[in-house]
Amino acid sequence: MADLPAAASVLLEETKQTPAVLFEGPMGAGKTTLIKELCRQLGVQDEVSSPTFALVNEYEATGGKLIYHFDFYRIENEREALDMGALEYFDSGRMCLVEWPSLVPNLLPEHYLLVTLQPSADGRERTMTINHI
Repeated sequence: MADLPAAASVLLEETKQTPAVLFEGPMGAGKTTLIKELCRQLGVQDEVSSPTFALVNEYEATGGKLIYHFDFYRIENEREALDMGALEYFDSGRMCLVEWPSLVPNLLPEHYLLVTLQPSADGRERTMTINHI
C-alpha cells in the first residue's frame, strides 16, 4: 500500500473529533497494517500487532497518550468482551482502534469512525471509506 502513510494521515485528522475508530473489511484487507501505520505516526515505539488472542493491546504514543487496539475476530460472544472491560475502554476517552466490531454490535460507543477497507479484485489496492457514526 504505497499510499498507506497518506491514508493514515487523513484518518488521524478525523480522530481529533472522534477517538473511537472501528475497522471493517474482509480478512487480509489491511486493517492491522493501517493500524500499525496510525500508531507509527502517533509515535508508538512498541511493536504493534493484532491482539487476536489477548483481545486488546495497549500502546503508549508520544506524550504518554494511551491507545487501545482491539481484535474481536476470535471472540465467542459479547459477554467475553464485557468481562474484559470493553465498555470501560470505550468510555475512557482514549483512542480505541477496533478490528471486527461487527462481532460486538451492542457494545460499541455511541459515536465512532467506521473505516471500511475493501481490497481490489487482484489484491494490490485498497479502498478506504470513512463514515462518522
